[in-house]
Amino acid sequence: MTGAGGTSETYDLAVDPTRSTLDTAVRVAKLAEAARIDALFTADLLRFDAQGAIGSQEPLVFVSALSQVTSRIGLIATVSSTFHHPFNLARLFGTLDHVSKGRAAWNLVTSSIGEENFGAGELPGPEERYARAAETLEVVNALWDSWEPGALTTGADGKAVLQRDRVRPIHYSGRYFTVTGPLNIPPLPQRRPVQIQAGQSAAGTALGARYAEIVFTSLPTLDHALDFTRKIRDQAQSLGRLDGLPLIFSSFHATYGATEEEAKRLVREKRESIDFERGRAQVADMLGGGVDLSELPLDATLPESLLPDLAPVNRRRGRVDIFTGYARQGYTLRELVIAAQDTGHWAAAGTPEQLADAVEERFRAGVLDVISLGGLADARQHDFVVNGLLHELRRRKIVAADYTGTTLRENLGLELPARDAAPAPV
Repeated sequence: MTGAGGTSETYDLAVDPTRSTLDTAVRVAKLAEAARIDALFTADLLRFDAQGAIGSQEPLVFVSALSQVTSRIGLIATVSSTFHHPFNLARLFGTLDHVSKGRAAWNLVTSSIGEENFGAGELPGPEERYARAAETLEVVNALWDSWEPGALTTGADGKAVLQRDRVRPIHYSGRYFTVTGPLNIPPLPQRRPVQIQAGQSAAGTALGARYAEIVFTSLPTLDHALDFTRKIRDQAQSLGRLDGLPLIFSSFHATYGATEEEAKRLVREKRESIDFERGRAQVADMLGGGVDLSELPLDATLPESLLPDLAPVNRRRGRVDIFTGYARQGYTLRELVIAAQDTGHWAAAGTPEQLADAVEERFRAGVLDVISLGGLADARQHDFVVNGLLHELRRRKIVAADYTGTTLRENLGLELPARDAAPAPV
């Protein structure tokens, strides 16, 4: 955990489609909390797509339910700023922070899909989506700060006492929103839920550098991680933010083996099961969706004429940048299909000790603060994660052995952000 000078770990919620999704998630949440994992992470999709039979659950409702069967583990909900109003977001995440007693976190995304379900017109370009996201965060943070310290106290009779002069409107008027405020729910246990941001385009990096406490990233290699971390932290420092912010959060696609040979065999079997014809479409998607790879031989490299220009790409620019980089390095289409199975995320295989080496390398390099793990619902994978990888990382003092506080912010070692300038009093 960061609070102990090390890395933190989160668990990606996955569910068994043959059972109630909530029943499975409750079981996973309890396993994760017993393993002293810091947080549960819920992703989101906003349209019917290749997402499995169970569909895509609404994250805030889902983690609110999990808050009632857990007591220490953090709850990260992915919610798009593109299709939500900041006053509603402030109330939703504020309420989650209350019902969880200070364990809420918001993974802010700007959406790369789903516009067909939210009115007419195409998805706005990335620059506009991130401009709206920045304004959303300005409003939400001002609303969370609209209750000053001491605004709500307990009287001698045990009832709540409101100091009205310490609850102030925000009088916000911007390009996208006009919000008077103040927020109409009491001060939050964390004052602000932990703020996570996902997005690696230039606009996404700028947003993360200014606001995010944690950035969720796709960094498949150490070189990618070093380059991205340097860029975003240089920007953050130029904005006057604390050294070491934002924290770097990487998804880790691990293949575990009891021996190195077993891990290699499992990787080989996964590759042998790939549908390479379907993989052409996956690579096209990684390249922005406008590339026709149907006639290209699998063992051919991609000609420059097939590679997209990043400027007009409207969706997942970070992913497009990674895969065009692979293509320019000389990856064949077959190698790109293999790489696409992990969708640009960090992947490694080996024994728990070898995987701990990979994690430690990035941690010591200063490019890894939070790591996403999966597989607790499977007994074999649970053993490798909890009794293997986490045990080894704890032995090396990279991950703490227990929770260090009662809130997610405390467990991640994150200080309360400075309050914005106080708005005019009522």
